[in-house]
Amino acid sequence: MEFREALRIAARSIRAHRLRSGLTVVGMVIGIASVVVFATFGASVQAAVIADIGDTNANNVFATPASGDDGPPGRVSGFGQPVFTEIDVETLREQEGVEAVIPQGIVGVSTMAYGDQTIAQRQATATVPATFTDDSLVSGEAFELGANETVLNEAAARAFERNVTVGSTVQLTLATGETRNVTVVGITSGTRGGFVSGFGEVTPRVYLPADPFYPTTVESPSVGADVRAYPQVTVVANPNAVESVKQATETYLTTESDAAELLSDGTEIQVQTSGDIVETIQQVINRITRFVTGIAVISLVVAAIGIANITLVSVTERTKEIGIMKAVGATNRDTMQLFLTESALLGTVGAVVGVPVGLVVAWGATRFAEVGFTIAGEWVVFAVIVGIGVGVVAGLYPAWRASKVDPIEALRYE
Repeated sequence: MEFREALRIAARSIRAHRLRSGLTVVGMVIGIASVVVFATFGASVQAAVIADIGDTNANNVFATPASGDDGPPGRVSGFGQPVFTEIDVETLREQEGVEAVIPQGIVGVSTMAYGDQTIAQRQATATVPATFTDDSLVSGEAFELGANETVLNEAAARAFERNVTVGSTVQLTLATGETRNVTVVGITSGTRGGFVSGFGEVTPRVYLPADPFYPTTVESPSVGADVRAYPQVTVVANPNAVESVKQATETYLTTESDAAELLSDGTEIQVQTSGDIVETIQQVINRITRFVTGIAVISLVVAAIGIANITLVSVTERTKEIGIMKAVGATNRDTMQLFLTESALLGTVGAVVGVPVGLVVAWGATRFAEVGFTIAGEWVVFAVIVGIGVGVVAGLYPAWRASKVDPIEALRYE
């Protein structure tokens, strides 16, 4: 039997049972669309995060206290332990290939007020003017050390009903209960000194000069006097010397620095470049995407059972037709080809409809999450191949069963 003829008969059989066939195709569409949605959304989030890090922190080397246990790669203790002293910061600045060294600490803040509106603000970041570049500042300029000034990110500036602008005065209530009036001198879209801040800078962030807002000091082992100490230091390297700067930074911080002496038990200095962080993020998102997409593949298995069921029912209903076909010369191979074509056609229709449906839903999800739309091409191809393959595999047994029907018994079947 020619393939075209088998296709025509299979299509006629499907049209004869529109509702039953339609419900079977819907199951396949849901399975394929689920795979496409989860894979595409995962790829879109990954692209957005990586682009954000790559654009703002491409030549950064991050140093933080990290847990020394067997936790997942890239897990850091955050802003917990202030171990990087001003002595360490100055020494790092003198390294070859270093453009800037940006220490960061946390200032406890309970609220931020502007005009007659007060909003909750858990903390502010204490840092230095080098945190901000001309490209990162939407308006205004960086603050000066020793001044009652602040730089807000765009999310913080928009947090009030009446947007904060350069020149505005906001009132910060510190965790100690003290209130400070500070002048907004800049609005930033991002900083080059931040660790992984998340894409889009959607969290309101307040940046204050370390002097006078950051009071944390420790006794420096190298000079024997109290100096400021920070829980994170970012070394901005020359783009052509990132790896050498990373190696020099790691060598100094783990051997000769005050930080090496001040570390508590169970922690160590972790030095990472933006590339290291990107790789860790890729691994995490890929694992999550594979896990969630794997769950979606289960719906394809359910759809396969549906196709197998409808094909078996079709074999039973058309037993007499099979007998007539064999009586006029159809071979077992022709019969098997006919029912395989029918099940493969159901899988193909599900794939053809499921892919665009999945892409549309994924696009809507990326709009909601405010990330760019990135198609996971390999997963789309995988979904189509699996969809068609599932249709074929699901029809194998029913088709084999049809091919084994005895024509004499089939002609007697009522």
